[in-house]
Amino acid sequence: MIKLTDLLEIKPSKKTILYSSIIILAIILCPYLLYAYQYFPESSSWESPFGIIDVSYYKNFQHFAYYLFGKAVPLFLLFIWFITNKNWWYHVIIIPISVYMFQLISIINDSMTVVDEMEFIYTVPVTTIIMTILYFIRSQLVVYLDAMDLKKEMEKNFK
Repeated sequence: MIKLTDLLEIKPSKKTILYSSIIILAIILCPYLLYAYQYFPESSSWESPFGIIDVSYYKNFQHFAYYLFGKAVPLFLLFIWFITNKNWWYHVIIIPISVYMFQLISIINDSMTVVDEMEFIYTVPVTTIIMTILYFIRSQLVVYLDAMDLKKEMEKNFK
């Protein structure tokens, strides 16, 4: 039987706590980003610190920000889910990631006449690039997670 005192003796490193805290904070703040569009101007252009941004396709900048955050927030959460998932089915998460990524690109590309309606064949290169980047990040993270699991198991066996 595992005692609470046994669990408390395994102390994660400061680096692990920092990374975990950053991820948790990002997940907690994500729902608030869905309402961030309300703080953008109601005109079709916005003078930002990066220069003037013109969104003539949309009614005003708030509509653009609404669509942008509506696609970016779930995409960000799916990225975190894919990278931190330890289950065998984590490959399936790439499908909604590629769909959201493609929709995000279609929102940013203002030469489109209709948002969320493009040919499926264009998703193949986008999905390939996304998969490559995500597998690289995951391969780097899995080594670290496996080492942490092995360390916990060894400490448990020694006790």
